[in-house]
Amino acid sequence: MTQNVRQAEGLLRDIPKPGEKILPVDGETNVLITSALPYCNNVPHLGNIIGSTLSADVFARYNRTRNRRTLYVCGTDEYGTATETQALKEGITPRELCDKYNALHVETYKWFELGFDHFGRTSTPAHTEICQSIYLNLLHNGYLEKQEKDQTYCEGCSKFLADRFVEGTCPHCGADDARGDQCDLCSRTLDAIDLINPRCLVNKTHTVTTRTSAHMYVKLDALQSRVEEWIKRSWKEGKWSPNAVVNAEGEIIDARLKGGMRPSPVTRDLTWGVPVPTVEGEDDQGMKGKVLYVWFDAPIGYPSITANYTAEWKRWWFNHQNVRLYQFMGKDNVYFHTVYFPSILIGDGRPWTTLHHLSTTEYLNYEGGKFSKSHNRGVFGPAAKETGIPTSVWRYYLISTRPETADAMFSWADCIAANNNVLLNNFGNFVNRALKFVTSQYDSVIPDGGDAPGPLSPNDDVDADFINEVNALLKDYIDAMEAVKLRLGLQTVMLLSARGNLYLQASGLNKALMTENPKRCAQVVARALNLIYVLSALVHPFMPSTSAAILEQLNAPERAVPTVLANDLLAGHHIGTPEHLFKRIDEKMADVWREKFGGAPATATPEPSADATHVAPGMSKRKAAAAKKAADKAAAAAQDDKPKSAEVLAWEQKVAEQGQKVRELKGKPKTEETDKEIADAVEELKNLKAELVELQKTS
Repeated sequence: MTQNVRQAEGLLRDIPKPGEKILPVDGETNVLITSALPYCNNVPHLGNIIGSTLSADVFARYNRTRNRRTLYVCGTDEYGTATETQALKEGITPRELCDKYNALHVETYKWFELGFDHFGRTSTPAHTEICQSIYLNLLHNGYLEKQEKDQTYCEGCSKFLADRFVEGTCPHCGADDARGDQCDLCSRTLDAIDLINPRCLVNKTHTVTTRTSAHMYVKLDALQSRVEEWIKRSWKEGKWSPNAVVNAEGEIIDARLKGGMRPSPVTRDLTWGVPVPTVEGEDDQGMKGKVLYVWFDAPIGYPSITANYTAEWKRWWFNHQNVRLYQFMGKDNVYFHTVYFPSILIGDGRPWTTLHHLSTTEYLNYEGGKFSKSHNRGVFGPAAKETGIPTSVWRYYLISTRPETADAMFSWADCIAANNNVLLNNFGNFVNRALKFVTSQYDSVIPDGGDAPGPLSPNDDVDADFINEVNALLKDYIDAMEAVKLRLGLQTVMLLSARGNLYLQASGLNKALMTENPKRCAQVVARALNLIYVLSALVHPFMPSTSAAILEQLNAPERAVPTVLANDLLAGHHIGTPEHLFKRIDEKMADVWREKFGGAPATATPEPSADATHVAPGMSKRKAAAAKKAADKAAAAAQDDKPKSAEVLAWEQKVAEQGQKVRELKGKPKTEETDKEIADAVEELKNLKAELVELQKTS
């Protein structure tokens, strides 16, 4: 079919050729994007996906629509005790476990249409090489020191035990299944050597004792002043959003920095990991047979995965002057990416590309509770496709509820409403109405609206308002996306399609207009289709399949994001066949999916008797009381964890929506009118919360 598209520099997308490696170019904007490497011992749930990989994918796709050289890398984090422990549970080797879960991650991300330039893994020779080179540079630069500390040792296994390979009685609450790093009952952080009656998870009949083990520590205290200087500079240059390390004023608030950083271990007594390197002819300092600590090697996965993508990986990672590094993750990973990993790179001494902008999310919860693999509650891995909901709708809903400033709640009812009320009735309706009109009235050929190629100029009040508002929204979209405010960017796309619907309505687009004023009708149609062409680029980061469908129906090539609305699809352009972009979802399906993914009720933790708190020899009455208090707390948590009634879930959603309304009002400029609106909204929120408390008592 005939394509008649304006020929202008920068109008169309610059798409790499198949097999072409994406490399930065000096003097241009080069964007390097990473998302937190998922552990290779489980499948991701929706909260994991929106927290890092999907958010990073949206931003990567946006930068590509701006014709920037953009590289997005990720991969599975495969070393550490978490992997060894899970492999032990499943009765397979760590390598077999990683192969299994890497494949599940790849399958999941492929279905969600995540466009990694390379999705790799950390168990590769390149990863080992880069990790060991950094370790040796730290050693030679004087930033490593050996420390000897007591550690649990299994006599039967004849080896030291990492914290997750030990369980025993918690010294604080008396729980008999505390792990070597934490007690799930009282939530206390533990040291494995403090456990009472410790047991080896490999064989619980083996005798566990304590022996001294030597490990290497990175001297973070010696690097602190340089790290703080880097944080303050990078926070300002990259316009970081407030997080657990830096507040909105750029003040360092992390307790570890304020209290003075301490040496941190970089080696472990494990077999599955990067071997600690030694230098020929030099003392191995007792590190033979040990591996690098997972939090030392995991962030190095970003450059090592890049090295598995291209041999010229240093052009990305040793190029801070020409490359901007954006990193996406959940809020619990902030310290490691803003303090720990930068400290390692600074101590290494080479000119590493360091963090430019950090994008973090809060937690996405599930239908009034938490995602739980053990209870089979929530949507995990590739199970999303079992619903029949298209990938584009999943992506839209997850980004529209992205927990950017506070925890958010996944809701089946909201997901269905997002499809039916926004995507179908707003966005899809505008595209389908305009395209079907061209097909039925103009034989699928765009009529001559009288506009010359290039930016549109208004000739009446209706068009003036339309063009000015569209251009203002285009600016809002670009501003939001440049600031990595992805949810706001998506909202702006929907505002643009709503403005398109309003334009068709205000212009009175119908057969009568075509008969009575054919010139005006042609102009309205041409401008509407050019807005749809713009929307194909704006929606691409969020819903790539939808973008592709629009382009197919327009019979047009991929375009870049413009700054103003222009006459780019010219008169005489032959469009494709219009089809509905979205289909209605029956509201009753919410109950079906809620039942399918609701999981089994959590089993309440039995309250230990007073005698049970004396499992630990020599436990004081104070500790026994603390144990009972912890048990009461755990029992209450188990009660909270049980499935909630539909009425409670609906009311919680009302509270969440009202809370969002309050936050949005507080973000507006202060006036007497907005102050009153805020006060009324806060009062309504208080009433809703009070009613929810009463409802929970009777449910």
